[in-house]
Amino acid sequence: MTYRVGIVGSGFGGRVHAPAYTLHPQFEAVAIASPNNAQKVADERKIPHAFPSLDAMLAAMGSEIDVISISTPPFDHYAAVMTAVAAGKHVLCEKPAGIRLADVEAMTAAVEKAGVANAVAFEYRYTSALQAIKELIVNGHLPGVRQIEVSRFGTEMRAETKRPPSSWWYDKAKGGGLANAFMPHIIDLALWLGGPPVKSASGFLRTANPLRTAPDGSTYASDVSDGCFALAELGAGIAARMTVDGTVSIDQSTIAVHAEGRTAVASGAALTDLTLFVIDGEESDEYELAPMTYGKYSNVYYSVPHFMALLDDFAERIATGGGNCPTFADGLAVQRVLAAIGFEA
Repeated sequence: MTYRVGIVGSGFGGRVHAPAYTLHPQFEAVAIASPNNAQKVADERKIPHAFPSLDAMLAAMGSEIDVISISTPPFDHYAAVMTAVAAGKHVLCEKPAGIRLADVEAMTAAVEKAGVANAVAFEYRYTSALQAIKELIVNGHLPGVRQIEVSRFGTEMRAETKRPPSSWWYDKAKGGGLANAFMPHIIDLALWLGGPPVKSASGFLRTANPLRTAPDGSTYASDVSDGCFALAELGAGIAARMTVDGTVSIDQSTIAVHAEGRTAVASGAALTDLTLFVIDGEESDEYELAPMTYGKYSNVYYSVPHFMALLDDFAERIATGGGNCPTFADGLAVQRVLAAIGFEA
């Protein structure tokens, strides 16, 4: 069966959601809504219909849409999700699920009460190296897990990096900064690998560079995080350390699971390009990874193959109610850690 999708948002929605749904065999992008660039993305991605808003999309062709895929800025997620659920649509939402914990609690309750299939776009779970680590844990090849380390270092928020101001990216109240862009993924990977619910969490958000420089040389104030740091107790003797820092000299991602007998470490410049090593005593072996099913589409955008792999599980969730798709319940678990370290509008 093919599921008809209405996409909301033309930024990341245009770069990732639109091509992923267009290319995926079980979905069809039939409409896109955005106040600015909907028609442009529709023309580029050969999507039949474009609308200025989600309300206009549902009013015009609600009966022709099965899924609403939300890729708007974080401050819009609550309204969009609630509108989609009220219309009885299956819903996929970008991360973070929202900018307030109470909103995400309400959204999670709404999708569960409505009985619609739901997902949050934690697509980095589907990186081959991380799927392999998960299998090692599930199959008992990393017994006695004690620590999970997930970190992402980058250069995009250094003082010397010139970026134009935007309507929301540099505004904490609207969900801007690295607490929106990367930390939800980092937290989700730690919780997904760790398994048990979070017993406690602490940490902080840091703004090392509150004065930003635009490409034209002008400066402006920013209150968003350029570093995010969290420590969580996951139960079963597992501790998780989660870090995002955009003010350093390198691009480097590391996911490590330290168990009593072995350690698995995946590392690389990006979360989508990781090499996995399994360390047993003094021996370190590179782990052979299965190729990604949709790997050939990385030339469209680097995370499109991972998003399409998530859509495999989302399609199964719609069809059967099963599968391993990351849900709003997962998004809520992440949101609770985000709230514990200060991400709350």
